[in-house]
Amino acid sequence: MKLLHIDSSVLGPHSVSRQVSAAIVDRLSQATPSLDLVYRDLTQTPLAHLSGSHLAAAQGAPAPAELGPDLAASAAVLNEFLDADIVVIGAPMYNFTIPSQLKAWIDRVLVAGKTFKYDANGPQGLAGNKRVIVAISRGGFYGAETPYAAGEHLETYLRWVFGFIGITNLEFIPADGIQVGAEHREKALAGALEAATSLRAA
Repeated sequence: MKLLHIDSSVLGPHSVSRQVSAAIVDRLSQATPSLDLVYRDLTQTPLAHLSGSHLAAAQGAPAPAELGPDLAASAAVLNEFLDADIVVIGAPMYNFTIPSQLKAWIDRVLVAGKTFKYDANGPQGLAGNKRVIVAISRGGFYGAETPYAAGEHLETYLRWVFGFIGITNLEFIPADGIQVGAEHREKALAGALEAATSLRAA
Protein backbone atom coordinates (compact mmCIF):
# COMPACT_ATOMS: atom_id res chain seq x y z
CA MET A 1 0.00 0.00 0.00
CA LYS A 2 1.36 3.42 -0.99
CA LEU A 3 0.94 6.75 0.79
CA LEU A 4 1.65 10.06 -0.91
CA HIS A 5 2.37 12.94 1.47
CA ILE A 6 2.08 16.49 0.09
CA ASP A 7 3.03 19.69 1.94
CA SER A 8 2.40 23.18 0.57
CA SER A 9 3.03 25.66 3.40
CA VAL A 10 5.83 28.19 2.90
CA LEU A 11 6.46 28.42 6.66
CA GLY A 12 8.67 25.36 7.08
CA PRO A 13 8.89 24.15 10.70
CA HIS A 14 6.64 27.02 11.85
CA SER A 15 3.74 25.66 9.78
CA VAL A 16 0.70 24.24 11.56
CA SER A 17 -0.49 22.31 8.50
CA ARG A 18 2.94 20.66 8.17
CA GLN A 19 2.91 19.56 11.80
CA VAL A 20 -0.56 18.08 11.45
CA SER A 21 0.09 16.37 8.11
CA ALA A 22 3.25 14.82 9.59
CA ALA A 23 1.22 13.57 12.57
CA ILE A 24 -1.30 12.00 10.20
CA VAL A 25 1.43 10.18 8.29
CA ASP A 26 3.05 9.08 11.55
CA ARG A 27 -0.25 7.67 12.81
CA LEU A 28 -0.89 5.72 9.60
CA SER A 29 2.70 4.51 9.39
CA GLN A 30 2.64 3.20 12.96
CA ALA A 31 -0.66 1.43 12.33
CA THR A 32 0.60 -0.04 9.03
CA PRO A 33 4.42 -0.28 9.10
CA SER A 34 4.50 -1.72 5.57
CA LEU A 35 3.22 1.53 4.05
CA ASP A 36 5.36 2.71 1.12
CA LEU A 37 5.82 6.47 1.69
CA VAL A 38 6.41 9.10 -0.99
CA TYR A 39 6.89 12.71 0.11
CA ARG A 40 6.63 15.83 -2.05
CA ASP A 41 7.30 19.30 -0.64
CA LEU A 42 5.78 21.77 -3.07
CA THR A 43 7.81 24.67 -1.70
CA GLN A 44 11.17 22.91 -1.80
CA THR A 45 10.53 21.52 -5.29
CA PRO A 46 7.91 23.87 -6.77
CA LEU A 47 6.04 23.09 -9.93
CA ALA A 48 5.77 25.72 -12.63
CA HIS A 49 2.34 27.11 -13.24
CA LEU A 50 0.64 25.95 -16.40
CA SER A 51 1.60 27.68 -19.61
CA GLY A 52 0.08 27.85 -23.06
CA SER A 53 2.86 25.61 -24.35
CA HIS A 54 2.12 23.02 -21.67
CA LEU A 55 -1.58 22.94 -22.51
CA ALA A 56 -0.83 22.75 -26.23
CA ALA A 57 1.50 19.80 -25.66
CA ALA A 58 -1.21 18.08 -23.63
CA GLN A 59 -3.45 18.37 -26.68
CA GLY A 60 -0.83 16.72 -28.89
CA ALA A 61 1.03 19.74 -30.27
CA PRO A 62 4.82 19.43 -30.65
CA ALA A 63 6.53 20.42 -27.41
CA PRO A 64 9.53 22.79 -27.53
CA ALA A 65 12.70 21.29 -26.09
CA GLU A 66 12.75 23.72 -23.16
CA LEU A 67 9.39 22.35 -22.02
CA GLY A 68 10.87 18.88 -21.49
CA PRO A 69 11.64 19.23 -17.75
CA ASP A 70 8.18 20.65 -17.08
CA LEU A 71 6.46 17.79 -18.90
CA ALA A 72 8.62 15.29 -17.02
CA ALA A 73 7.65 16.90 -13.71
CA SER A 74 3.99 16.73 -14.69
CA ALA A 75 4.25 13.05 -15.50
CA ALA A 76 6.04 12.31 -12.22
CA VAL A 77 3.43 14.16 -10.16
CA LEU A 78 0.52 12.49 -11.92
CA ASN A 79 2.07 9.02 -11.57
CA GLU A 80 2.72 9.58 -7.85
CA PHE A 81 -0.93 10.44 -7.40
CA LEU A 82 -2.24 7.58 -9.53
CA ASP A 83 -0.04 5.06 -7.72
CA ALA A 84 -1.08 6.18 -4.23
CA ASP A 85 -3.73 4.40 -2.20
CA ILE A 86 -3.71 7.15 0.44
CA VAL A 87 -2.97 10.85 -0.09
CA VAL A 88 -2.21 13.14 2.85
CA ILE A 89 -2.14 16.86 2.11
CA GLY A 90 -1.04 19.78 4.27
CA ALA A 91 -3.10 22.75 3.06
CA PRO A 92 -2.97 26.14 4.79
CA MET A 93 -5.36 28.92 3.84
CA TYR A 94 -3.63 31.84 2.13
CA ASN A 95 -5.86 34.82 1.36
CA PHE A 96 -8.99 32.69 1.67
CA THR A 97 -7.91 29.81 -0.59
CA ILE A 98 -5.15 27.27 -1.21
CA PRO A 99 -1.47 28.18 -1.73
CA SER A 100 -0.52 28.72 -5.37
CA GLN A 101 2.01 25.88 -4.99
CA LEU A 102 -0.84 23.48 -4.23
CA LYS A 103 -2.88 24.84 -7.13
CA ALA A 104 0.04 24.10 -9.48
CA TRP A 105 0.05 20.50 -8.18
CA ILE A 106 -3.70 20.16 -8.66
CA ASP A 107 -3.33 21.40 -12.23
CA ARG A 108 -1.02 18.44 -12.89
CA VAL A 109 -3.36 15.94 -11.23
CA LEU A 110 -6.67 16.89 -12.84
CA VAL A 111 -5.98 15.39 -16.25
CA ALA A 112 -8.67 14.33 -18.70
CA GLY A 113 -8.48 10.63 -19.44
CA LYS A 114 -6.41 9.97 -16.31
CA THR A 115 -8.34 11.22 -13.28
CA PHE A 116 -11.62 12.21 -14.98
CA LYS A 117 -13.42 11.86 -18.28
CA TYR A 118 -16.48 13.23 -20.00
CA ASP A 119 -19.22 11.04 -21.40
CA ALA A 120 -22.87 11.46 -22.32
CA ASN A 121 -23.72 11.90 -18.64
CA GLY A 122 -21.15 14.63 -18.05
CA PRO A 123 -17.88 14.44 -16.10
CA GLN A 124 -16.98 11.14 -14.46
CA GLY A 125 -14.28 10.82 -11.80
CA LEU A 126 -11.69 8.09 -12.28
CA ALA A 127 -9.79 8.34 -8.97
CA GLY A 128 -12.47 7.35 -6.48
CA ASN A 129 -10.50 4.42 -5.08
CA LYS A 130 -8.22 6.63 -2.98
CA ARG A 131 -8.35 7.77 0.62
CA VAL A 132 -7.55 11.48 0.91
CA ILE A 133 -6.85 13.15 4.26
CA VAL A 134 -6.28 16.90 4.40
CA ALA A 135 -4.70 18.86 7.26
CA ILE A 136 -6.00 22.40 6.92
CA SER A 137 -5.03 25.50 8.89
CA ARG A 138 -6.90 28.79 8.83
CA GLY A 139 -6.05 32.06 10.54
CA GLY A 140 -9.63 32.80 11.51
CA PHE A 141 -12.97 31.03 11.83
CA TYR A 142 -14.96 30.29 8.67
CA GLY A 143 -17.62 27.83 9.77
CA ALA A 144 -21.10 27.97 8.25
CA GLU A 145 -22.39 29.81 11.32
CA THR A 146 -19.76 32.57 11.20
CA PRO A 147 -19.91 35.97 9.43
CA TYR A 148 -16.90 34.91 7.32
CA ALA A 149 -18.32 31.68 5.90
CA ALA A 150 -18.57 33.18 2.40
CA GLY A 151 -14.80 33.72 2.40
CA GLU A 152 -13.93 30.06 2.88
CA HIS A 153 -12.42 28.81 -0.39
CA LEU A 154 -10.00 26.24 1.00
CA GLU A 155 -12.01 23.27 2.23
CA THR A 156 -14.90 24.01 -0.12
CA TYR A 157 -12.56 24.16 -3.12
CA LEU A 158 -10.76 20.95 -2.21
CA ARG A 159 -14.03 19.11 -1.67
CA TRP A 160 -15.16 20.15 -5.14
CA VAL A 161 -11.84 19.39 -6.85
CA PHE A 162 -11.46 15.91 -5.41
CA GLY A 163 -15.17 15.19 -5.79
CA PHE A 164 -14.80 16.02 -9.48
CA ILE A 165 -12.28 13.20 -9.87
CA GLY A 166 -14.40 10.77 -7.88
CA ILE A 167 -13.12 11.19 -4.31
CA THR A 168 -16.16 12.23 -2.29
CA ASN A 169 -15.31 10.97 1.22
CA LEU A 170 -12.43 13.29 2.05
CA GLU A 171 -11.27 13.45 5.66
CA PHE A 172 -10.40 16.94 6.96
CA ILE A 173 -8.50 17.72 10.14
CA PRO A 174 -8.80 21.48 10.73
CA ALA A 175 -6.82 23.86 12.88
CA ASP A 176 -8.80 27.10 12.96
CA GLY A 177 -8.12 30.50 14.50
CA ILE A 178 -4.34 30.15 14.52
CA GLN A 179 -3.85 33.89 13.90
CA VAL A 180 -6.33 34.99 16.56
CA GLY A 181 -3.74 34.69 19.30
CA ALA A 182 -1.17 32.38 20.85
CA GLU A 183 -3.74 30.64 23.03
CA HIS A 184 -6.06 29.96 20.10
CA ARG A 185 -3.13 28.71 18.03
CA GLU A 186 -1.98 26.24 20.66
CA LYS A 187 -5.51 25.02 21.28
CA ALA A 188 -6.18 24.55 17.56
CA LEU A 189 -2.90 22.74 16.99
CA ALA A 190 -3.41 20.46 19.98
CA GLY A 191 -6.91 19.56 18.83
CA ALA A 192 -5.76 18.80 15.30
CA LEU A 193 -2.84 16.67 16.51
CA GLU A 194 -5.18 14.73 18.78
CA ALA A 195 -7.55 14.14 15.86
CA ALA A 196 -4.63 12.87 13.80
CA THR A 197 -3.78 10.25 16.40
CA SER A 198 -7.38 9.02 16.33
CA LEU A 199 -7.54 8.33 12.59
CA ARG A 200 -8.53 4.86 11.54
CA ALA A 201 -5.70 2.71 10.31
CA ALA A 202 -4.77 2.50 6.64
